[in-house]
Amino acid sequence: MTAIEYDVIVIGAGAVGENVADRAKQGGMRTVIVESELVGGACSYWACMPSKALLRSGALLRAAQRVGGSREAVTGELDVAAVLKRRDYMTSDWNDAGQVKWLNGAGIELVRGRAVITAPREVTVTADDGTVTVLTATHAVAVSTGSASLLPDIPGLRESEPWTSRDATSAHHVPASLAILGGGVVAVEMATAYAGFGTKVDLIARHGLLGTNEPFAGEMVTDSLRELGASVHLDTTVVSVERTADDGFRIQLDDGGTIEAEEFLVAAGRIPNTAGIGLDAFGLEEGAWLDVDDTMRVLGADGEPVDGGWLYGVGDVNHRALLTHQGKYQARAAGDAIAARANGKDVRIEPWGTYVATADHRSVPQVTFTDPEVASIGLTAAKADKEGYRISIVDYPISNVSGASIAADNYIGQARMVVDEDRQVLLGVTFVGQDVGELLHSATIAVVGEVPLSRLWHAVPSYPTLSEVWLRLLEAYGRPEN
Repeated sequence: MTAIEYDVIVIGAGAVGENVADRAKQGGMRTVIVESELVGGACSYWACMPSKALLRSGALLRAAQRVGGSREAVTGELDVAAVLKRRDYMTSDWNDAGQVKWLNGAGIELVRGRAVITAPREVTVTADDGTVTVLTATHAVAVSTGSASLLPDIPGLRESEPWTSRDATSAHHVPASLAILGGGVVAVEMATAYAGFGTKVDLIARHGLLGTNEPFAGEMVTDSLRELGASVHLDTTVVSVERTADDGFRIQLDDGGTIEAEEFLVAAGRIPNTAGIGLDAFGLEEGAWLDVDDTMRVLGADGEPVDGGWLYGVGDVNHRALLTHQGKYQARAAGDAIAARANGKDVRIEPWGTYVATADHRSVPQVTFTDPEVASIGLTAAKADKEGYRISIVDYPISNVSGASIAADNYIGQARMVVDEDRQVLLGVTFVGQDVGELLHSATIAVVGEVPLSRLWHAVPSYPTLSEVWLRLLEAYGRPEN
C-alpha cells in the first residue's frame, strides 16, 4: 500500500473534475485526480460529444434540403456508417491517451482506480489489479463523479436490460426500431438522431416534451419528430416491459397499447454517482444528491459545511444544473475557492463574486440539438410568474426575420423574451428554430448582465441574419424611455 500527500484530491476525471483540478493547480495547489474509467468522462465518450456527432450530419443534410439550389444537388441519403465513423473519431475510439497527455501537461497527477473517502481529507484508491493507494489532502477533496441513468421502477424493465444513454451514443449497430422512454433532452435528441438514420422510433413521454422549457418548444419539437417519421406517444405511461422471442422488447402502455422494438432506450432521468464512496461516514446519505453552497462546499443537514469545509461536490452530483458547461463553471469557482482558502484569502459567498456559481440559480443557458434546435436562458414565463415577478411576455416568429428566409426556404421558428417590468431587464429568452443555438450567447449576456432594455435598443443586429429577431422582439415590446 502506497501513501501520498497532496493539497487537493479530485474524484472523477470528467470535464468537471478536470476543471476543478486545473484551477486548483493554477492556484498553486499540488493536485491529483482519481478516475475509475476514462479520463475525460461521460461528456467526451458517452454524452455531449458523441451525441452531437450523431445529430450533426442529419441536421446539415436537412438544412441543405431546405435551400433551393443545394436541395437539388443533394440526391443521396444519409451515410449512417460514415456518421458512426465520425462519432468514433470524435470520441478518440474511446481511448483517453489525449486527455491523459493534457493532465500531464497541466501538472496534474492521475491515479486510476475506485475511490472511497475513508477519513477526513483521505481517499483510498483501489486499482483494477488490487493495488491500494492512500491519498491525503492538506486542504480539500472534491467529488466530481457525475450522474447515471435512472431506471424507473417498472415491472420487467431492469431485468430486460434496456439501453441507457451510454448505449445509444456508443452503438455501432443502428437498430431497425427503437422505443424511447422519456420526454427530456436525451430522449428527444436521440429520437431525432435515430429517426434521421431511418430507424422506426417510438417516443413515449408521461407528459409533453421538454417540459422545463416554454410550452411552444416541446410542441414544435413534437411536430418535427413526427415529420421525421417518429411516433410520439404523449401523456403515456409504460406499465411493463419484457423481452420477446427474437430478443427484442415488448412494451405495454397504460392505454392498452403495445410497442415492440429491437432496442429500448430509457432516458427518464438521472441519479447521482455518490453511492459507495464513503459519504455516509460524514453524515451524508449514500447515493443522494449533494447539497452545496455557491462555492460548492458540501453542506450537512444543519446547512453548514461538512466537517469544517474540506469536502466539495461539483457538477452533476449537486443537482444544480446537469449540464457540462454549468459543471465546468462550478468547477472554476470551486477550484479558485479551494486555492484562495488555502492561501488565507477571504472567500465571500456573495452573488456574482469571484468564487461563486451564481448563474446556476436563474441564468442557465441550454441548447437542445433537435431539429429545430431549442435554445434557452433564464426563467420561463411560468417560472417567473410563480416566483412573483411582474412580467411581460413578448413573442415573435423568427420566420418573419429576413435572415431566416436566407437561412432556409419556409423557415420555421419562434422566439420569446420574458421581461421583468419592475427593472426593465430580461429574465429569460427562448429561441426555437434552425441554427438558433448560435443566438443563445447574446441572450445569455443580456440576462446575466441584466442589460436594460433601453440599452439593448442600441445593440444593432447585422442584416440579414437571424440576430435581427432581437430588433423585432424589442419593437414588439415597445421602446422604453430612460
